[in-house]
Amino acid sequence: MPCPACERTQHLAALLASDEVDAALDGGLMAWTPCPDHGTDPAQAGAIARVQARLRSAWAARGRYRQRQARLERRAAEREARRIAAVPATPVTPARPALPAAAAAVLERARARAAERSKP
Repeated sequence: MPCPACERTQHLAALLASDEVDAALDGGLMAWTPCPDHGTDPAQAGAIARVQARLRSAWAARGRYRQRQARLERRAAEREARRIAAVPATPVTPARPALPAAAAAVLERARARAAERSKP
């Protein structure tokens, strides 16, 4: 009867040789260990172990990158909060009209007289 661990090793090695890493991951690549009873082909075991190490390293780097991004976003939010807190709160004054109504009426009459004088 064939050994299930040896068959799994051969299956994973074949998937990795055909560059089907996703299928190998689905097949239990990261949980793979060499067969303790029959010994494992050193070439297959080495290939599987190298891919495992490369994936673990890549996943660790991705985790560090995500932590760094979260840290940078948190610092930016803190900096923005400090900036907003440092801005003095000035009371908003309502907008006033440029001229009071009486002054605007006087100005309009003066413009009309000037226009009358400039006519030929």
